[in-house]
Amino acid sequence: MDKTFVTTRELRFGDCDISGTAYFPAYLDILNGVNEEFWSTLGYPWHEIIWKERWGTPTVHLSCDFSIPSLFGEELTFEVAVAKVGRSSVTLKHRVSCGEEERWKSTQILAASDLDKHTSVPWRADVKEKLMSMLQTEA
Repeated sequence: MDKTFVTTRELRFGDCDISGTAYFPAYLDILNGVNEEFWSTLGYPWHEIIWKERWGTPTVHLSCDFSIPSLFGEELTFEVAVAKVGRSSVTLKHRVSCGEEERWKSTQILAASDLDKHTSVPWRADVKEKLMSMLQTEA
């Protein structure tokens, strides 16, 4: 398995402001969908872990740097790299590009959470093993 998860999204009309430029809250909504796809690829689809297993991965930290505007109709490539795996957290590095041009990047920390107690919990061994298999030395 490649250590970087890669997927694409077309920038839709509803993702943009009146000028046709990507609207940053929409970017974060798209990023959330990319994260959902990432977890599903690892074998942990959100509809199962949330409803059946009762754990989730809420964001506890997020920083973004936007460098070049993206426009309605462009296809964006999202790269997700696991930079660090902690006892109950994972640090993801996101790179978003259009062709060879980087548009924005983000660092996001997610925490393993018990959805009934609303507390962080250590990663289950199988989840931690999957995350560690994706860990990059330079992400």
